[in-house]
Amino acid sequence: MASAPAPFTVLIPSRMASSRLPNKPLVDIAGLPMVVRVAKRAQESAAQRVVVAADDERIIDACKKHGVQAVMTSPSHPSGSDRLAEACSLLKLAGDDIVVNVQGDEPLIAPALIDAVAALLSERPEASMGTVAHPMADLESLLSPNVVKVVLDAQGLASYFSRAPIPWGRDFVNMAWWKNPGTTGTPGFAPLHHMGIYSYRAQFLHTFPTLSQAPTEQIEMLEQLRAIWHGYRIAVHVTRQIPGSGVDTPEDLVRVRQLLGATM
Repeated sequence: MASAPAPFTVLIPSRMASSRLPNKPLVDIAGLPMVVRVAKRAQESAAQRVVVAADDERIIDACKKHGVQAVMTSPSHPSGSDRLAEACSLLKLAGDDIVVNVQGDEPLIAPALIDAVAALLSERPEASMGTVAHPMADLESLLSPNVVKVVLDAQGLASYFSRAPIPWGRDFVNMAWWKNPGTTGTPGFAPLHHMGIYSYRAQFLHTFPTLSQAPTEQIEMLEQLRAIWHGYRIAVHVTRQIPGSGVDTPEDLVRVRQLLGATM
């Protein structure tokens, strides 16, 4: 079980543009705009404060209406990391302050997961970032390029992230080899599905956008590979609980509305 995290801030980057779901931050989910629903969920964690980093006044207005702190950031940021770095400056966070990045389209995020990823940086001083993964559910997930995988070293630090099926079972092609512990001689070892929640020290958030893009990052389209390429370490919390998925499409929105509507 993860220890209690040091004081930390949750930052929720939120941008209005979305090709698959127009005005995504403001779509209604069980009576609240989605970004507000995410913030309310994050407020159930041990975070000292939860702040939305927005790129549009409409997001700011929606947050104010529901008592959620929000700051306006530049609409021209090329990545979420740049938006988080600006938010750290606006909030005057110290370099060693811990920040947890919760995506603005994760209304089902578990508060305990936020606490766990925040605690990683207290437990692992050698790491500049923390993130979360869970054991893969099935072969389809392993083979899907839309499911990001991560391989860890013996210390629980990320060796590599990929859209490819890693580790690849050379002798077990098209098999969910981890479902049969006797197959590989490595009982309890399974491929890991990476989840897009991160913790950082504020100073690293200022450093990260200044680093040159890594070739691996450009090929895989995975920003976290930049940190590994430049020698920074990423600690990974492995959970047995499969976190709720995000809202990227109209179909996702219908599913999440049904889930939250049934529990409220």
